[in-house]
Amino acid sequence: MEKDLEVLEREVQSLTGKLKDLKREIAKVIIGQDETVEQLIISFLAGGHILLEGVPGLAKTLMIRTLSQAIDLKFRRIQFTPDLMPSDIIGTEILEEDHSTGKKFFKFNKGPIFANIILADEINRTPPKTQAALLEAMQEFEVTYSGQTYKLDRPFFLLATQNPIEQSGTFPLPEAQQDRFLSYIKIGYPSEKEETDILMQTTGLKSKKVIPVLNGEDILRLQELVREVPISEDLVKTVSKLVRSTRPETTNNDYVKEWVNWGAGPRAGQAMILTAKARALVHGRLAVTMEDLKHVALPVLRHRTILNFKAEAEGISSDDVTRHLLKSINAETNTSKR
Repeated sequence: MEKDLEVLEREVQSLTGKLKDLKREIAKVIIGQDETVEQLIISFLAGGHILLEGVPGLAKTLMIRTLSQAIDLKFRRIQFTPDLMPSDIIGTEILEEDHSTGKKFFKFNKGPIFANIILADEINRTPPKTQAALLEAMQEFEVTYSGQTYKLDRPFFLLATQNPIEQSGTFPLPEAQQDRFLSYIKIGYPSEKEETDILMQTTGLKSKKVIPVLNGEDILRLQELVREVPISEDLVKTVSKLVRSTRPETTNNDYVKEWVNWGAGPRAGQAMILTAKARALVHGRLAVTMEDLKHVALPVLRHRTILNFKAEAEGISSDDVTRHLLKSINAETNTSKR
């Protein structure tokens, strides 16, 4: 048993060392945005997908492309537009002829969804019918066309971007589809120093080459290890309490009752535990801490806590609700320890 544990620890050390190399390779191209890069890696290891929001020009596309280069996986970008059709994502059947027999038959021509890392760029630019074409792929890792089911290659990671300021011609994602995303990350502007470094690095002749440091097998093994990371029963109860506290009909928290319309479902608790486990592994630990849970709470609950009109009018955000609940739970925990 001890020998097996030693083997596991060596494997974890080897793979977490590669994760550090992965961050280093991404940093060759992406200056700053350390928090966003870590959240990308955490969600990837947890086996989920990301909804990324940020203004144009913050290297969202370059970031995910660089990630795919450093992991040596197939990358495809889908530009979402109002006229995009589901078949443009999934694929379509084409009529072909067998030259030896002269018989004609339909052959499925796979679309761009058949890759390992997908960038769904400006996902809210396309109508709900086309947005929904991603649902089966995100949840079941397969697509169905004309009654035939086709498996997607693993690992499979979808990153969707949306613009927070251009509302003209957009189709907001329904709450049920937003819930399919493991995390919702908001990317901000770089610091003054980071912006200066970006300008210096990107306006010259030299460009840095990204070297693959992980492969698909490494990622699949890391995703298995994430689920093996232990979490205490007390922390699981804390997650359950936090998620249930977001629901106005079941909470005793007056702040939630005043501002929240709909709370998070059980999938939020699953996402929080998995991302917390992935964060622990990224930091070389084989145990989840309360700090891990606090770190992942905002991106996990941000799109699952639906506020009422009064909150929007007063400028209250879902992040404000989550922070309030975390402070309440932390205060209760400290009181119980006395």
